[in-house]
Amino acid sequence: MCGVVGYIGQENCAPIILNGLKKLEYRGYDSAGLAISETPDVLKIIRAEGKLSNLERIFTQEPFEGSRGLGHIRWATHGAPTEVNAHPHVAGSIVLAHNGIIENYLYLRDKLASEGREFTSATDTEVVAHLIDSELENADDLHHAVRKALSQIEGSYAFVVMSVNEPETLVVARNAAPMVLGRNENAAFAASDIPAVLEHTRKFVFLNDGDTAVLTREKTSIFDAQGLPVDRPEKLIQWDPISAEKQGYKHFMLKEIFEQPTRIIDTLRGRTDLDAGDINLNEVDLDDAFLEQVNKITIIACGTSYYSAMVGKYLIEGHARIPVEVDLASEYRYRNPIVDGKTLCIAISQSGETADTLAALREAKKLGAKTMCICNVIESTIARESDAILYTHAGPEIAVASTKASTTQLVALSMLAIWLGRRKNTMSAEDGRAWIEALRAVPTAIETILNDLDPYKDIAKQFSSAISFLYLGRGAQFPVALEGALKLKEISYIHAEGYASGEMKHGPIALIDENMPIVAIAPNDDVYEKTVSNVMEAKARQGKIIAIVEEGDDNLSRVADVVIEIPTVDQRVQPIITYVAVQLISYFIADFKGTDIDQPRNLAKSVTVE
Repeated sequence: MCGVVGYIGQENCAPIILNGLKKLEYRGYDSAGLAISETPDVLKIIRAEGKLSNLERIFTQEPFEGSRGLGHIRWATHGAPTEVNAHPHVAGSIVLAHNGIIENYLYLRDKLASEGREFTSATDTEVVAHLIDSELENADDLHHAVRKALSQIEGSYAFVVMSVNEPETLVVARNAAPMVLGRNENAAFAASDIPAVLEHTRKFVFLNDGDTAVLTREKTSIFDAQGLPVDRPEKLIQWDPISAEKQGYKHFMLKEIFEQPTRIIDTLRGRTDLDAGDINLNEVDLDDAFLEQVNKITIIACGTSYYSAMVGKYLIEGHARIPVEVDLASEYRYRNPIVDGKTLCIAISQSGETADTLAALREAKKLGAKTMCICNVIESTIARESDAILYTHAGPEIAVASTKASTTQLVALSMLAIWLGRRKNTMSAEDGRAWIEALRAVPTAIETILNDLDPYKDIAKQFSSAISFLYLGRGAQFPVALEGALKLKEISYIHAEGYASGEMKHGPIALIDENMPIVAIAPNDDVYEKTVSNVMEAKARQGKIIAIVEEGDDNLSRVADVVIEIPTVDQRVQPIITYVAVQLISYFIADFKGTDIDQPRNLAKSVTVE
């Protein structure tokens, strides 16, 4: 959840770290802190409750300099979001910033307290700082003390640690939480995510679980879980740093909505073979022998990725004829799942670091499943631990509410359905060609939607004062209804529910009156007539109907209070188009209300704690 940045080099690191924290502000924004070696034996620390801007204001009033430091942006787990609980935490000579959760911190805190240690915060992180400081007494150096402390810790962590006693060193540790290392000719960097330091280097090393690293100005030394020196491959990242800026858009979310046509093209590029009616997924390392025997696919995901998975179920079952289960990753390990060597488990995660999804993937792997992931971040933990990888090419996504990452997930799942169908001989080349042509037409269809935003602004004016929304959809549009309700909840703070249209009369219909806006997602698909009937039931109870229909619709457009027309496309790609429509409804309602769209309260972009 939290964001960490570390630097050691030759420049004044304060602006480097603060700018890096800005790029990580999507990861947490309850409080922030900065620690810098002002002189070799003096560490200057400031912390502030609330957003990063509060810390920047304090720093501007009394700035300080140094060429070694670390910064932190917090999403509270242990202890309220106050200045005293903000990172970095200090114990003796140790200064430490942490992302993750220490599960046995109460035991360690009691043990350290019995030895005379005094604590000033309610956090699990301060316990680690004291533990490392206590181990320094019998350690060769800071790295040795960190490793001794880690042997006593249970949980997830990505640490950056400094000591007054070793002014030329930063020590980094990682387990089940993201941490990347970068280097240029003058400095070394550590960060929770690539964009934090991408303007300074494009060469990154990704640590494995259990790894530690010692950073100096001249060298980066990495050690594995056993403490042995190890080489980790360096990766060249091609992302453009400018892509993490708003580029004139009011919010990152709006910018990322508008990027979707380009990112879908990027995700399709080089993977479609129209002549053969097939998909080229050379990076998906699943051999023919396994594909021949696979008898079940389990897709695990959380949040928006879970709804993408639900759409994927319709696509894969309908065209590859393989049974698909969709599981909430946070529940998967606790239901004793039935898995064997003929199961393909697909994990979907934008960041590749989602803690629940990673744990579920590991459980499936332990039970014998072949594993695969659909992921946006190269060399993320889930990607590295999967047997096969299908990368989306959404680029960095800054807004907490996912947009381009989720639509590229739908594109990836579509390609996977075609690929599996062709290999299972359940799809003809002609059918494959038709689907590929439909996918290639999606970016233009989305651009058509984005060229006319007035209907969405009208919805915001009419319905932003509503206290609850109901989203309805059938078939593959049911997950879109769930996604639309989630988006509205996330960024506008209006309660919303997504329902399968046919289920409305089994309960939610009791809520419908003249104050209830109902978003009916009703493109012209195989269940269109059924959806129309369900919407008429809601209309008969005085519900306010917002209808998402195809151009020229003659049914719902006559009874709806507001009509959103979308281009007519192949039924198999309709969810991608309707995803964009529900994104825009949520965005403009939230913008009309004036909420913090990019960083909604209580949420974080990458959920790296269970």
